[in-house]
Amino acid sequence: MTTNLTWHNTCITSEDRAKLYCQRPATVWLTGLSGAGKSTLAFALEKELILGGYACYVLDGDNVRHGLSRDLGFSPEARKENIRRVAEVSRLFNDAGLIAISAFISPYREDREMARRIIGEDRFVETHLSTPISECEHRDPKGLYAKARAGKIPDFTGVSAPYEAPEHAGVTLDTSVLSVAESVERMVEHLRERFQLC
Repeated sequence: MTTNLTWHNTCITSEDRAKLYCQRPATVWLTGLSGAGKSTLAFALEKELILGGYACYVLDGDNVRHGLSRDLGFSPEARKENIRRVAEVSRLFNDAGLIAISAFISPYREDREMARRIIGEDRFVETHLSTPISECEHRDPKGLYAKARAGKIPDFTGVSAPYEAPEHAGVTLDTSVLSVAESVERMVEHLRERFQLC
């Protein structure tokens, strides 16, 4: 990294933006196995919040790899860099006054803690979709588990690569038990309680 850089401060504060949007910025970090329902919940939550008058945006794992992280693979080092990039973007969204909904497998506790440090403890909502792997594999919406079991996808979380579940998640949702609507309701309730949404 070059040292010939200077941080330029804006004259508009995060508090100014929070007042404009009538909300406190936050990052909802959805973590869980492939097929747990992260993207489904992320976009359903986004819709509910937007309809409620809140400014938010989804950063989805697959979508980000079409652009921001298209140069990265799935090794532990590449996954770490992917999470670092997303955490930095989430922080910028929060600084802009928005609620970021970041949906990523993010299998390593260390990487999620790095994201928490970048974004800030006061804005970070670690949300674990604790859906059992048996249900995720039964769903297999993209056919990835079948390919991983056949050895066609290396480093696949839950099959040939580990998933380290959160030990103290802010919210835990099992989408094999809860419907999408019930999961969204729980998330909105948590955000209202913790961030005093107007």
